[in-house]
Parts: sequence; C-alpha cells; structure tokens
Amino acid sequence: MTDNSRENSGTNSGTHSGTHSAAPLAATLDALRAALGDDAVRVGAEIGERALTDWTRHDPTRPAALLLPRSTEEVSRALAICHAAHQPVVPQGGMTGLAGGAIARATDIALSLERLSGVEEVDAASATLTVRAGTTLQAAQEAAAEAGFELALDLGARGSCQIGGNLATNAGGNRVVQSGTARDQVLGLEVVLANGDVLTSLGKMVKNNTGYDLKHWFIGSEGTLGIITRAVLRLHPRRAARHTALVALDGYDGAVNLLRRLSTRFGNDIGAFEIMWPDFYDFGVKLTGTRSPFADPHPLYALIEHAGFDSGDDGERFAAALTDALDAGAIRDAVIAQSVADARALWAIRECTAEFPVRLDAINFDVSLPIGEIGAFVDRCRAALDRQWPGNVAYFFGHIGDSNLHVTVDGHSLAGVEHHAVYAFVYEMLRPLRGSVSAEHGIGLLKREFLPISRSATELAAMAAIKHALDPHGILNPGKLF
Repeated sequence: MTDNSRENSGTNSGTHSGTHSAAPLAATLDALRAALGDDAVRVGAEIGERALTDWTRHDPTRPAALLLPRSTEEVSRALAICHAAHQPVVPQGGMTGLAGGAIARATDIALSLERLSGVEEVDAASATLTVRAGTTLQAAQEAAAEAGFELALDLGARGSCQIGGNLATNAGGNRVVQSGTARDQVLGLEVVLANGDVLTSLGKMVKNNTGYDLKHWFIGSEGTLGIITRAVLRLHPRRAARHTALVALDGYDGAVNLLRRLSTRFGNDIGAFEIMWPDFYDFGVKLTGTRSPFADPHPLYALIEHAGFDSGDDGERFAAALTDALDAGAIRDAVIAQSVADARALWAIRECTAEFPVRLDAINFDVSLPIGEIGAFVDRCRAALDRQWPGNVAYFFGHIGDSNLHVTVDGHSLAGVEHHAVYAFVYEMLRPLRGSVSAEHGIGLLKREFLPISRSATELAAMAAIKHALDPHGILNPGKLF
C-alpha cells in the first residue's frame, strides 16, 4: 500500500470525514499546549522513532504531533479540541501491532497512552484489577500475581504491549483455549469518546443486565470509536502447577486428536496447545540457538501446557497421559520440561516470532478457520505459494485450540513482489471457507480492503453506522478498519 493510498483513505464510510474544513494545525497545537502543557505536545524531531510505525515496519511516518497525556481528563481535553478542529487523532500504545492499526499519517496527531499507566487497585473480594490503559501487560500480570491471582491474558509481547492496545484489538495470545480472548477478561471500561465525553462504566459485577453492554463496542474497535483509558479486568485463581511438554506428531489430524484426548482427560487444565510445522520449528530452534530435543525431524510439533490448581501436582498425571498417547500411537515422541528453565527454553522456540520483524521482511497472516479445515488449508496454501512464487520461504504455526493459524512469508524470498500481492493471494483462499482475515491482530491498514471476505455488506453497514454515531467527524484513527 502506497503513502498516496493511505492519504486518500481518510474518508470513512458512514462519517463526515473530509466534508468539513479542519482548523489550522498551528492553532490546534497552541490549544493543545495550553490544555496539556508544552511537555505533553511534541513535534518534528521531538517525536521518537517508536511513534512512526509498529512491528510491521509498514510505511514509517512522522505524525504532525505526538500527545502524551497523563490522565483521563487530559485525554478528554485533547479530544475535545481535536473534535472541534476536525483534527484526526491516532491512538498509540506499545506499538507491537501487526496490522498497521496505530500508524499515523503525516497530517494526523498521534496520542500515546504511555504516561497513563499504573495499576490502581486489586480487589480481592471481586477478583478484579483496575488498571490504566498505558500499563504493560506484564506489569498487570505481575500485580495480579503479587495479590495471589492470575491475569489470564498472555502474549509474547507482554513486556511491551499495553492493556489499552490489547483491548482495542481484542488480543488473543497463548491461553485462549483455556481463558478466552482479551474481551473475556473485561468487566468494565472507561473510554473517552471522539468529542471528549468520558464514558465511565467501571463496574466490577459479572451480572449487569441493564441494556446495551457498551464496553463491547470498544473492545476490538481499534480506537475508531473511542480511546480506552482504564479497565476493570477479571482475575482468576492462580494455577499453582504448570507442566510443559513438546510433542512430535505424525500430522495435523494427530494434533487435533491429541487435543481432544487431553481435553477429555484434563478439561480446562490444558492451558496452551501451540502447533508448529517443521519450517517454523526449525527456524525457531535456529533463532533461539538451542538444540532440538528430538534426534529426528517430525511432520508436526505441539507445545502443550498443563496448568492445574493443585500445588502438589508433580506432573505425573500429565506424563502418564502422554505415555498413554505414545503407547497408543497417537504421538511419535514427547519431551517434558523438568524445570522452569526447561519450560522457558521450549516456549522460546514458539515465541521466536518476536525476532521476525528484525530477521525477516515479514508478511504476516493471522487467520481463523474451522479447526477441522486448518491442516488441509496449510497444505493448499503452501502448494499454492510454491506454484506462484517458487523458492518462497514461509512459516506456519498457530493456536489450533481456538482455530487460529499464523502464516509468515519472508518478503526477502520474493524479489520484486509487493506485499499487497501476497496478501491478496492468501486471503482469497479464505473466501470459500468463510474464514476470518484476522483472528487476533485486528484489521488496521493492512487488512481493511480484505474485510469483505469475512464480513457481509450488512455487517459492514452496521459497523459504519456505529462509527458515524460515535465519531461523526471521523477523527478517530481514520483509514483504519473502514
């Protein structure tokens, strides 16, 4: 996608964006400085490199200004000013996104939540954590652990990604099979609307059947309907025992059968079930500098976590289940981590994707398909890529328990081929399967033209109507999603 196409994308379906003349930028910046203070408004070289693009490294662009509010009140003042001036605003969090959802245009003002951070409260009685949107996921996890609880959401980018961004994109992560997506961790939200109004719904109740559940409009909306500033998150009892195994399999059908076998035996104690095809597994072993625990290569690998509440669980039941699977021919081999260090080494192979932005010219796909279709789709996708671009390098991996497949194609292996051509080629393969072009990374800039593959015209019209109702001038994250 060219810069020109991005500049032309500011008019959103169902909004009045572009139909009113914006106030001069200089006057808007003067008003923002008066409201927030000079140190909260940066321009030009004062704007750090982190604000220019996300982990996709797509079209790095310096925004017209970067705002650094310290409170909900300052976010409110900033949006009221920008709304009156019809000035586009792009919310930014940890900038770990993979869909271009936080990239600003040169005419946009970026609004970073990094100063709006900190855990405000852990309520043991209601098992909730109230947190500001700029708090990193890891900091929130650690606060929950210190109070004897567990925040179920977990991503490889936990040390950099922020809670606001996790919720705005409805992040998934490693433990969705056990605890659900980011959406399932939320009881209440505080959101600043486009005009500066603050919508506060920070309830801690599980049951609250009083009309529309407004928080769900903003979770997964990618900052196009409002800016999340605070959240009340569900906490869970801390799982006292975790056991990790790397399993070698005959193929995809074997992985599904093993997942069902273990789920039948352990229920919700299966905390993660990650699968890796050999291309990804071998690359992960190489990137992490480790040695594969298996003497021979295998057609498929599964990284499995058993997480229970019994602190006395020494892993014998989990080991016995894998032994039974081995004896029944359901798996080829298995290695069980004997220490925390062993478990981290195994997880490092799966989480090597953090190195993709610097090691590859990564063309990322985050798709969702019926679980039974994923294996055949991988075979078809790999064969189709090989026919279209012989010599291409692609990596396949995913969380099959929640129907999520990831594919990363290295653009370095596709000399002269534009990323857009690869996106169009792979996404079109989803159409007959009614698959989703985004399982957990959002739509952003990179997937918006492919959204009709997964959403009907009626659905898109309803989404545009909601956008127009909450952001009539189309100032919030223009060009994203729509």
